[in-house]
Amino acid sequence: MTAKSAPLALGFDADDTLWHNEGLFSAAHAKFHALLAAYHDAATVDRALYATELRNLPLYGYGAKGFTLSAIETAIELTAGRVSPAELRELIALGRDILAHPVELLDAVPDVLAGLAAYGHRMILITKGDLQHQERKITESGLAPHFLATEVVSEKDDATYRRVLARHGIDPTRFLMIGNSLKSDIAPILRLGGLAAHIPYPLTWEHERLATPPEAPGRFFTLASLHELPGLVATLV
Repeated sequence: MTAKSAPLALGFDADDTLWHNEGLFSAAHAKFHALLAAYHDAATVDRALYATELRNLPLYGYGAKGFTLSAIETAIELTAGRVSPAELRELIALGRDILAHPVELLDAVPDVLAGLAAYGHRMILITKGDLQHQERKITESGLAPHFLATEVVSEKDDATYRRVLARHGIDPTRFLMIGNSLKSDIAPILRLGGLAAHIPYPLTWEHERLATPPEAPGRFFTLASLHELPGLVATLV
C-alpha cells in the first residue's frame, strides 16, 4: 500500500479538546489575584507568575503541580517573604482543587469518537502534562477504549511527534492531529508534513499562543467545534 493510499490516522489532544481544563487554571488565577491584592495589582501578579512558570517549565513541566509550586514561589517574591503559612496553604489548595476536579467532557465528544472508531480510523490520544494527573483524567473520562494508544508526553514538539508516529508506524502525511493549541497541536504536525485541525477553545494560556497562524493550504483546517470533525475526515480519507 502506498503512503498516499494509506488509511488516515487521527491524533487527539486531550485538555480543552476533549475535556475542559483551562477554565480551572483561570479560576485559580483569579483566587491568586485576590490573595495578593493587598500587595500588587492583578496585571503585576500575572506577569510575575507567568515569568516564574516559564522559568520553571524545564524542571516542573506542565500541569497543576508545576503551577502550584510556581504560585508559591511568586507569592514569596511578590510579598518579600511576608506571605503567611495560612496563605501558602490556600495556594496549595488551589493546586489540589485542580488535580481533584472531575473530568468534564466537551459537547459531543463520546459520540464523535465512537463514530470515527466505527469507521476503522486508528486514533491516538496525545497529551502533555503531569503523568499521574493525565492518566487519572484519561481513565475517568471513559474515552480510553476508543484509542489505539494513549501517549502522555512532557512536550509537544516536532521531535516528540516524530517519535510517536514512528513508534506506531504512521506516515506523517496520512496523520491528522486535532487540538486547540496552535503551538502544541497544530504547528509541529504541519512542519512534519501532516494534517491538522484546529478547534479553538475560549481560553488559551499565553504560552500556547502563536502570533501568526500556520500556513499550510490543504493541510490546515479550522473547525468551529468537534461536531464538524467527521465531515472533515470524510473528505480526507
